[in-house]
Amino acid sequence: MASNELVSVADYLLIRLQQLGVRQVFQVPGDYVSGFMDALEAFDGIDAVGDINEMGAAYAADGYARYTGLGAVSLQYGVGTFSALNAIAGAYVERNPVVVISASPSDKNRQLIWSEDVLYHHSTGDLEVGPKVFENITVASLILADNSGAGALIDRALVAAISQRRPIYLEAWQNVWSETCPRPEGLLAPLPQAYDPNSLNAALDTSRQRLNQARSPVIMLGIEVARYGLQEQALRLIEASGLPFTTTLEAKTVLDESHPQFIGTYAGTASRLETSAFMEQVDCVLALGVIFTDDYLQLLAKDFSRIILVNSQQARTGLQYYPHVPLDAYLDGLLHTLAPDPRYPLASHPLPAARAAQAAPAETPLDYDLFLNTLDQQMRQRGLWASSSLILGESSALYAASNLNGLPRDSFVADAIWGSLGHETGCALGVALGSGRRPIVVAGDGGFMMICQSLSTLVRQRLNALVFVMSNQVYAIEQAFVEIKAFDPGGEFAPFDVLPAWDYPALAQGFGAAGYRVSTLAELHELLPQLLELQGRPALVEVVIPQQTLAPQIRRLAKPGSALFVARHARDDD
Repeated sequence: MASNELVSVADYLLIRLQQLGVRQVFQVPGDYVSGFMDALEAFDGIDAVGDINEMGAAYAADGYARYTGLGAVSLQYGVGTFSALNAIAGAYVERNPVVVISASPSDKNRQLIWSEDVLYHHSTGDLEVGPKVFENITVASLILADNSGAGALIDRALVAAISQRRPIYLEAWQNVWSETCPRPEGLLAPLPQAYDPNSLNAALDTSRQRLNQARSPVIMLGIEVARYGLQEQALRLIEASGLPFTTTLEAKTVLDESHPQFIGTYAGTASRLETSAFMEQVDCVLALGVIFTDDYLQLLAKDFSRIILVNSQQARTGLQYYPHVPLDAYLDGLLHTLAPDPRYPLASHPLPAARAAQAAPAETPLDYDLFLNTLDQQMRQRGLWASSSLILGESSALYAASNLNGLPRDSFVADAIWGSLGHETGCALGVALGSGRRPIVVAGDGGFMMICQSLSTLVRQRLNALVFVMSNQVYAIEQAFVEIKAFDPGGEFAPFDVLPAWDYPALAQGFGAAGYRVSTLAELHELLPQLLELQGRPALVEVVIPQQTLAPQIRRLAKPGSALFVARHARDDD
């Protein structure tokens, strides 16, 4: 029986968001979207979290979605939503469902626009431009032009978001958010995925044959395992098969890294050396939920036919496709296929522990590995990783952090597929509010400069985030691929890759955060205990890295002749 109770269209959306686990909506205000903002302020159960930068607000919603399954951001029409495009594109690529909420000129505004040819503020003149732009990076992009059927349209879009784990764009005419519609009924649930049992059985038969024939198979876990909540299924398969397993960089800590079958994170040639050596002798890769990027070109080029790739909607072995094979059905099917086989579980041969680094003198200048290993050591000594999230963006530190081992499940966050500079600092807000974990951010200086205002919001929310800025005053990854010899003694950097010098402790003070600078191992050892006890406000720490210090992981990735180097230097006329 249909409900006779009426609610505003804005409240309809808020009720649905609350049912789906959203407890905070990130926002930057604007007059067009004020009707939704007023409803949000009055709504019991969802808090409005103001940000001062649209990109930062969208990054925060992305970080929130990584832990809760859905994020939401409310932005001004045009100038606000378009400022967030980069972050929403990243959420689309990395399978993070974010609801972008906005509003456009009202019905009365539009009458003037049409009758008198008025160009309203923040408008391009095309009143359909919002959905046109966002349809490329969302799974639903729509305008609510009136309250008739608004609830059904909102439901359809939200179901698309939670089913496909990708963003949606909801824009309403300014007057519509306050108009009424019937209250939501029931609960929303993801749609069942397309499923072809014949295709699944064929994929399972081929997989079993490949695994049985392999001398050295490995399981590689990708980010879709986390996004679709399949960690426990993946773990059961790993333990029943006995196969060693690795993860992609994006999916690092999708399972607890202390597991005896874990061989380290595989990040192409940037991987821990023992992990790279192991992967070199692998003759069958069962890639589950993996999104391969060009970081993995060397693996793909070696023998693509030996890779069994299963994503959320299909499986493939080499060039053979098996459509309509959901990842969860494949995991269960393969587990049942291998269970009666006496060859499984295979004997596990874990990698030897990485050689302990020699103790460095106290006055040793910091580099990426020395900083990360010292941070890791102090976090472990205090048992803090289980309640913290290590957040890294597209920087040298991201690839260096791939070599850390033994981190607990769900303790690592990265924008490793989309690779947007600054994501790590912006998303820390959403990670903290969505998970309750303490954000430990390690940012490149170039990325931090793009989103430094997010520190102000961390202060405003009284979050005890730690933001370490690796300060070498150069776009190091970019420079390494342009000319790696710049990092040799006497080398010169390309002028366009050199960054300005910032006074980070003074910047922190201006934002109301604690500010520090460290340049040696002794200074880091002295500061970390103090930082780890800090409560009630964030800290910004400049970690001074000598400009010509290149992370060895980046040196391997950018080595002339490497698969990634060749790909990045490809020309149409080659």
